[in-house]
Amino acid sequence: MLPSLGKTESEIPIAERVARVRARIAAACARAGRDPDAVRLVAVSKTHPPESVAAAAAAGLTIFGENKVQEAAAKIPLCPGHLEWHLVGHLQSNKVRHAVRLFQTIHSVDSADLLERLDRIAEEEGRRLRALFEVNVSGESSKFGLKPEQLTAVLSAAGACRRIEPVGLMTIPPASEDPERARGFFRALRELRDRARAESGFELPELSMGMSQDFEIAIEEGATYVRVGTDIFGPRPRPAPAEEMP
Repeated sequence: MLPSLGKTESEIPIAERVARVRARIAAACARAGRDPDAVRLVAVSKTHPPESVAAAAAAGLTIFGENKVQEAAAKIPLCPGHLEWHLVGHLQSNKVRHAVRLFQTIHSVDSADLLERLDRIAEEEGRRLRALFEVNVSGESSKFGLKPEQLTAVLSAAGACRRIEPVGLMTIPPASEDPERARGFFRALRELRDRARAESGFELPELSMGMSQDFEIAIEEGATYVRVGTDIFGPRPRPAPAEEMP
């Protein structure tokens, strides 16, 4: 969609960007015969300041995603208190306790060991979290995530969790300028979820897939969470160096 007349891309207000993304979500749902309420928009605010989060919240968004635990730890206390925070980036094992304290949902669980650590620390912290399992359906060596054939074992481990609720799957397709090239990967994740649902007994209602460049294709293939950053917040500023957590 073209920028507003007389404005550069970076000058478009966040509220206008949110309205445009919502319109695109509604159009994609209409094409797929889906209820727009079945798709939740995760505003990915990485490298953007609390003021931008507040502007997006004022436009009606309530779910925000961060990629790095240390950035989230500095930012979340400065943001409106009613927001729901999701971790959408890779979670290192030494950041688990901080993640448990900061987030309600983790989109990037990629091993049984990480799942069990999350469950143990959530018990210690008196917290409950929702978890999605990141699956590397493309097989790219540069990406994190479970191999599809590893999902059964991790779901089996999830049966012993007391504080972590397995709710679905997440994937990131290979980068491409053509959004249509992501369709097969999104479809593969949905089909994997359907098989896992039948085999594991977990309902797994959520599919986290689709970002700014391809979220409409993801919706057509069944996404329930779309993770949108640039199309809401504009170009990313250069991040300030983050202090390392203990």
